[in-house]
Amino acid sequence: MKIAIATRHNLPDWEQDDQPFFQALTGAGIQHDVVPWDSNTAWGDYDLCLIRTTWDYQERFSEFTDWIKSVSQQTRLCNPESVIHWNSHKSYLRELEQNGIQIAPSVWLEHGQAYNIKTIMAEKGWKSGFIKPLIGANARECCRFDNSQQGLATAQAHIDRLISDEDLVVQPYLSTVETFGETSGIFFNNQFSHGTRKVPVQGDFRVQDDYGAKDYPYQLSDDEVDLANKAMGYVCDHYLPSGQNHLLYARVDFLHDADGTPYLNEMELIEPSLFFRHGGKKACDTLVSAIQTTKKQWSNT
Repeated sequence: MKIAIATRHNLPDWEQDDQPFFQALTGAGIQHDVVPWDSNTAWGDYDLCLIRTTWDYQERFSEFTDWIKSVSQQTRLCNPESVIHWNSHKSYLRELEQNGIQIAPSVWLEHGQAYNIKTIMAEKGWKSGFIKPLIGANARECCRFDNSQQGLATAQAHIDRLISDEDLVVQPYLSTVETFGETSGIFFNNQFSHGTRKVPVQGDFRVQDDYGAKDYPYQLSDDEVDLANKAMGYVCDHYLPSGQNHLLYARVDFLHDADGTPYLNEMELIEPSLFFRHGGKKACDTLVSAIQTTKKQWSNT
């Protein structure tokens, strides 16, 4: 078996989290090449292409979309093209909400329209808010604000600057992210592997380690597991190609209100960090086994 691991050019040297997984692939006798997604690679030479650290695709979304289509015509792509397209625009959260999966209360702003943030906040009764674009990652163009005159002015300017080109969502600001952080569950073949809790630096909301956040092992609550299972089940029922019944990998992120109620915050199905540093060898071996199982299923279809 020979697989391609899609990455980006100039991946930072500090990004080493996948190294134990690569070692597990070698130990299982699976040949693997780590190659930039935009390189001149013969993707058809591989049994499978696994998307991992393609962490520049948001700035080159059209190119990435074309690449996804091209690779899918040459080899098996994980996760598959249909799932990637669905997951690339955060309107998927609205769809999940409409199908009974709990996300934070949300107001959806469509590009090219005009919106008044003061009116939105008054109608919802929110004391502080949070704005983020529906295509983005790593806290790009996120805005935290309060109901003060200055806060509302900052939020309005943020919307006005982006709304001509981008869809946005406004949500109440869940301040527990500053102390408890954001939690994540990592799943392989729809089975829970391990969890992590990401805590930002004091006073910040950004849980990415790029901004100095720390992460710790974490066991999902029953409510978090239930939300994740419902979300993965929905995706499998509606977006997987015929003959497939599971997502090879998924990371489901949660935020919490003051009472501890979890909300599905993101469903990362394209190129999530899988936090192998908290899952250990068992998690690496589980993903390798999932790849082998998936390959066998493909061979039988």
